[in-house]
Amino acid sequence: MKADKKKVTRLLKTARGQIDGILNMIEEDRYCIDISNQIMAASSVLQRANKEVLSAHLKSCVSHAKTQEEMEEKIDEFIKIMEKLQ
Repeated sequence: MKADKKKVTRLLKTARGQIDGILNMIEEDRYCIDISNQIMAASSVLQRANKEVLSAHLKSCVSHAKTQEEMEEKIDEFIKIMEKLQ
């Protein structure tokens, strides 16, 4: 992986902490809207981590492809991932 490992790790650990908090909120029967807000916050952090990984893919894996065929393969992989995001 060519992404900034420290940044991605920090984001994922933040999301993990948020998810643990959400689980506690559920166990405590907290207000639904508060739980939903925390789920959206965790999702946002995960999306930021994913953007970091995908940006690194474009900047490194795609741009350093040794052949045109390899580059097209990397771009196709990226397009398939982008389709899943919608």
